[in-house]
Amino acid sequence: MNALTFDFTGRTVLVTGAARGIGRAIGEFFVAAKADVYLLDFDEAEVKTAADEIGARAICCDVSQTDSVEAAVEQVVRSTGRIDVLVNNAGILRDRVLWKLSDDDWEQVLAVHAGGTFRMTRACVPHFREGGFGRVINVTSYSGLHGNTGQANYATAKAGILGFTRTAAKELARFGITVNAISPNAETRMISSIPEEKKAEIAATIPMGRFADPGEMAAAIGFLASPEAGYITGAVLPVDGGLSM
Repeated sequence: MNALTFDFTGRTVLVTGAARGIGRAIGEFFVAAKADVYLLDFDEAEVKTAADEIGARAICCDVSQTDSVEAAVEQVVRSTGRIDVLVNNAGILRDRVLWKLSDDDWEQVLAVHAGGTFRMTRACVPHFREGGFGRVINVTSYSGLHGNTGQANYATAKAGILGFTRTAAKELARFGITVNAISPNAETRMISSIPEEKKAEIAATIPMGRFADPGEMAAAIGFLASPEAGYITGAVLPVDGGLSM
């Protein structure tokens, strides 16, 4: 990992969907930056393993359920007395062309992506306000900006996160809380599952010619979470090697 320029000593950071991939890389970044880091994920065993390996703490949390979200936030506040940074990264896929999507396929994807972003942010806002500092960074997607075949549910959820980001930014700015989003393009387990020939075709459409390492997403989020980014809010930062140009 490159040398860090940001110091999050004394800050408490929550990352959802953090058992693997981008979420885990984000957690690792903040641990290295000396924050108190909590990894939240529905997969209890895997998130505990990830937290043990990087020096964070793990909480099993289903972001589609209000009770689970509120319990997780309360656990963190009991432990550290504060919450400073929230990264909404949790997500699931139920990919099918729209005429084959079931109600459950639709509702579960929206409940985790858009609903989870809402529930986690709502639960953290009182603690941001109490501490006089807050950073929310939401993870959206190229699909949310442009659509993608077989992902009507996912694209709708990610587009909804864009609207949520801008609305929450307007509502929370007066409290010194910023709300931003990134649109990533990283080498994750989902990308790794694509056949190599198809993966090469996709990579050829990226101006940088490659998928990013998840740690490159973490660096962008670290900047948006920093005091130095305190005048940036309501922004959607493409961290995609130029794919969305």
